[in-house]
Amino acid sequence: MTLTADHHPSKKFQHENAVVLNTEMQWLAEVIDARFKLYWDTGQKNAAIYDIKPPEYHDHISPYARFIQEHRPGFDERVLLALVLAPHISPNLLDVFFIKNNTYERNFSEFGGFKGQHHSGFIPTAETAAFILSGGEPENRLKVFELFSNEHFLFKYNILKLVSAAADEPFLSGILTLSAEYFALFTRGTMEGPHFSSQFPAKEITTEMHWADLVLEANTLEAIEEIRDWIAYGDVLLHDWGMKKTLKPGYRTLFYGPPGTGKTLTASLLGKTSGLKVYRIDLSMMISKYIGETEKNLAAVFDKAEHTGWILFFDEADALFGKRTLTSSSNDRYANQEVSYLLQRIEDYPGIIILATNMKANMDEAFSRRFQSMIHFPMPGPVERLRLWQHAFPKHVLLDDDIDLQSIAEKYELAGGAIINIIRYSLLKAVKRDDFKVIQQDLINGIKRELAKDGKTV
Repeated sequence: MTLTADHHPSKKFQHENAVVLNTEMQWLAEVIDARFKLYWDTGQKNAAIYDIKPPEYHDHISPYARFIQEHRPGFDERVLLALVLAPHISPNLLDVFFIKNNTYERNFSEFGGFKGQHHSGFIPTAETAAFILSGGEPENRLKVFELFSNEHFLFKYNILKLVSAAADEPFLSGILTLSAEYFALFTRGTMEGPHFSSQFPAKEITTEMHWADLVLEANTLEAIEEIRDWIAYGDVLLHDWGMKKTLKPGYRTLFYGPPGTGKTLTASLLGKTSGLKVYRIDLSMMISKYIGETEKNLAAVFDKAEHTGWILFFDEADALFGKRTLTSSSNDRYANQEVSYLLQRIEDYPGIIILATNMKANMDEAFSRRFQSMIHFPMPGPVERLRLWQHAFPKHVLLDDDIDLQSIAEKYELAGGAIINIIRYSLLKAVKRDDFKVIQQDLINGIKRELAKDGKTV
């Protein structure tokens, strides 16, 4: 369900996109005008709003036109799409809904709508869409509810969102919005990911490195290969080989080991080589002091990810997935409920989930049973450390004659992340000297700095 544009919008693209969106707004204006005339019985020439056919966009390069061509949404779906675009493209088009009910000196309840804190225009709700499509007819109104099903493709694939109303308010009073990704696609021609925020505590991670740059023990690399095999052949196993009834979709794995040993890089490389986006979950933002907020934040990430195929990477997972506490207080009970909710979402997730922790011993047994694999990322040995030292320096940089990387690799037990920090330090010193040579003293000083972080000395 994802459309993408792999180039910056040209003037031709921008012009055609504007023409297509403006045409869609004109059609929506006609539909709304017809609905009001029918509702007020003022002599509308059309017998029904459905007589006003949506525009067709043949051979257009506009992403909105391509979306219509590919998915061929029906009349009702076209109204929903145009309605959520209207506040952005033609906000004045919806001003007609501000008309007052003179009998009660208030807005008409059947029009729905919402007024934002800063936006002075009319923000449509599902009630607004229901009025346009049904005109208040009970039978037609009930059919509208089907449009807002979680299984409807507009909502299933996170194209539209219905921002939930308060629990004690009618369902259709929820605000109808277009997802940030599809808003960016329809208006700018690029599919942008969701923005990192307290409500969406996940951020895409990428890497410029390759598998050849990942230095790990053979056993660890072999375990990682199983994840790559699942990404490549999992669908074949489930569907072609008939294992769908026996196996759950998705793959859950735990990466454990000291910091800087390659857990995050491995997650990034799995995404890079498979073409899947990797989103790192910020657990510190997700764990809210407000009861229920953690579950809501988790739901926002999982709901988005389930229909996009993302790899979800939970870093420092022990902060949230440690052994559950005894329910000695209401806060403990709520914390345990949120962990249980997370366990269920992890188990039901159809994609790849990676959890990383420094301390495997803290993992709950009920939690660990849900993993297909648990992969140890140990501190690199002398052989791996030498490879890390040798591969990390830029090719144009020279090493002073008295630098013995073999000896340094054998003498100092350092993780890959620490080695990168040391190299960064020594290269900065070389740049400052306007020199392309790294000297031994800078390396030693960098090593001292890294060891001091753990209370060690050279």
